[in-house]
Amino acid sequence: MLRTFSFAMLALGMALLGGCASPSQITLTDGRQMQSLDTPEYDEDTGFYEFEQADGRRIRVNRDQVQSIQTLD
Repeated sequence: MLRTFSFAMLALGMALLGGCASPSQITLTDGRQMQSLDTPEYDEDTGFYEFEQADGRRIRVNRDQVQSIQTLD
């Protein structure tokens, strides 16, 4: 019984975490496109978007260089 409950809680936790990620495509003003694992975060103090690419690298892009951000579903 305890094992079944633990498995159910683990499955629920994984489902909730999986639902939080929203892969996005970032298009820059020069035409380049980048894909992120999650929704880019904007830092108002610095004026940069920050996100993690598929290869695990963290990228920072100036807001003035971003043409659009689209969620990939």
